[in-house]
Amino acid sequence: MVARGWVVVARGWLVVARWNRSFSSLIRKYSLKREMNKKVIKNVIKLLTMVILMGTVVIWIMMPTSTYKKIWLKSMRAKLGKSIYFGKPGVNLLVYMFPMILLAFLGSIYLHLKKQTTVNQFNSGVERKKRDKFGALKRPMLVKGLGIVTVTEVMFLTMFMSLLLWSLANYFYYTFVTITPQTIPIDGDNLWQARLDSIAVRLGLTGNICLGFLFYPVSRGSSLLAAVGLTSESSIRYHIWLGNLVMTLFTSHGLCYCIYWISTNQVSQMLEWDRTGISHLAGEITLVAGLVMWATTYPAIRRRFFEVFFYTHYLYMVFMLFFVFHVGISYALISFPGFYIFIIDRFLRFLQSRNNVKLVSARVLPCETVELNFSKSPMLMYSPTSILFVNIPSISKLQWHPFTIISSSKLEPKKLSVMIKSQGKWSTKLNHMLASTDQIDHLAVSVEGPYGPASTDYLRHQSLVMVSGGSGITPFISIIRDLLYVSSTSACKIPKITLICAFKTSSDLSMLNLILPISTEISSYVDIQIKAFVTREKVSTCNMNIIKTLCFKPHSSDQPISPILGPNSWLWLATILSSSFMIFIIIIAIISRYHIYPIDQSSKKYTSAYTSLIYLLAISISVVATSTVAMLCNKKSYYNKKDQNIDVLSPLMIESSLGQLLPEFTNIHYGERPNLNKLLVGLKGSSVGVLVCGPRKMREEVAKICSFGSAENLQFESISFSW
Repeated sequence: MVARGWVVVARGWLVVARWNRSFSSLIRKYSLKREMNKKVIKNVIKLLTMVILMGTVVIWIMMPTSTYKKIWLKSMRAKLGKSIYFGKPGVNLLVYMFPMILLAFLGSIYLHLKKQTTVNQFNSGVERKKRDKFGALKRPMLVKGLGIVTVTEVMFLTMFMSLLLWSLANYFYYTFVTITPQTIPIDGDNLWQARLDSIAVRLGLTGNICLGFLFYPVSRGSSLLAAVGLTSESSIRYHIWLGNLVMTLFTSHGLCYCIYWISTNQVSQMLEWDRTGISHLAGEITLVAGLVMWATTYPAIRRRFFEVFFYTHYLYMVFMLFFVFHVGISYALISFPGFYIFIIDRFLRFLQSRNNVKLVSARVLPCETVELNFSKSPMLMYSPTSILFVNIPSISKLQWHPFTIISSSKLEPKKLSVMIKSQGKWSTKLNHMLASTDQIDHLAVSVEGPYGPASTDYLRHQSLVMVSGGSGITPFISIIRDLLYVSSTSACKIPKITLICAFKTSSDLSMLNLILPISTEISSYVDIQIKAFVTREKVSTCNMNIIKTLCFKPHSSDQPISPILGPNSWLWLATILSSSFMIFIIIIAIISRYHIYPIDQSSKKYTSAYTSLIYLLAISISVVATSTVAMLCNKKSYYNKKDQNIDVLSPLMIESSLGQLLPEFTNIHYGERPNLNKLLVGLKGSSVGVLVCGPRKMREEVAKICSFGSAENLQFESISFSW
């Protein structure tokens, strides 16, 4: 009986084992099928994106031509411009605004699917070949003048400048062909005055092209940037270039009109505010606001008086409001898609910044550097080199400053850390506040972010060389920690890491304390070598292990840092983009049909400023409503009191970390600067990733070594947070 019982049990286990194998096989098949479906959807999104982009480019190219104005635009206005629901603005709403909102929507869906993908692309030889094939396009081509500019950036910059020159050429050609001595009335303006009037208009039209792209680079959470591998930090210089172009063209536009009005004795036109046409006074207010912002962007002013630069940039609201009043909402919609996406991003940041976050501890290093440790929700994931905007009301209620995150969301799921070096008034006050007392039990802090690349591809390299100067080491700390996690949890081959860091004094070496989390064994996971250079001292003059630790007692209302839109933030962003735009369209359609259209049909035309104001209010209401609802829907999900508990680091553990790290992995060179040419040229390996973060001269030196036409195996990437 016992033997028969064991036989039954054995047979049962065999059935269970077979069922488990069958179930596992079904799961694998289902997962593969699911991944294939996602791949198909992503390819469809890419195809749609290319079609929309090509159509948009064609529209921008054709816009300054007579063909567009006399044939295309005339045909579209005949079909759409007479609509009782949208009227004349409906054409630009469909042609210019809708495609870009659709692109942002598709980008969000694509990033959501990309985030959900479980297939490890770095292990794919095909994927690596594809990345290496286009690696040459990321190599530096220009090092000075505009900064470090890659081959790809030169290509796009050339295309954009060609578009501007094409537009100006077409506009000026039209001016000189149509305005001749024969076409000017005898009692009208002189020939040069008539042409100056026309040229002034054309300069404004060209400036509007630049304005159409101005706000994309500063939309920190934009899907358009993330989808093409950009971040707001890496693309901030595009905003600077575009801003300079906008103000150059708009200033020329304003000066030309001032000369025209003075020469024709029409100075009173400067104060005119037309009910249904162009408002000159609104344009002048726009120009003055722009000039004030432009003046404070001068590098000497921006760096020495950052607060002045920061506060005056809030004039962008005045600039855009009166720009819409100046040209009317119909024409403003051409340049409005980027501003619409920026408004959504700005309001989401506002919602996130309303809450105080849970600051659990701080470490004060002897080099006037502070590490702040926050509690975070485990569902908040971010890539290495991400940044966090920090506001401390006790120092300044209005100032927000970006700092690089040094922790890894994978290695440290419940902690987020930033490093702050004393380099300005705000950071110096913070360091003095924490270093001078042990009596601080609580520090109120608000944050925005994190913001960073959607993904990183450091694993594609055989080796990584990271070159830093001073506090430029911070983004590399997060990269090392992230690679440490990948090495300890998967079979991926981790590239050999070489960290070349230059410091002014030996006290700065204490920043090496922050490379690894406490009690982390590194030797069994990654191959790392640290070459530290102290440039202004020949011997060590500082005890690097003297680190002050502060532990805070957060208030019950303080929350862990969490994603404002939950773990599926890209999907929720797509929802906000689509739903807010649809609500905006519905509001405008109703108001136009039952309020604006009846008045326009009467002898008294509807005031242009009122129409513009209605559109702006409709956009604001739709964005605020949808963003608030999305935030509230996710609030219960991401705010979990269980996430508020993280371990506080003890001083003993912190002080012992440096002693474990330096002897085994670090070589310190006193009284010399790193010979970057000697350290980089001749590195072995088919793909060597060279990352640099530090002073401008250091970045330019490394870029020159890795520039286009130099060592083929060096893949350059500059990480700069200098605005």
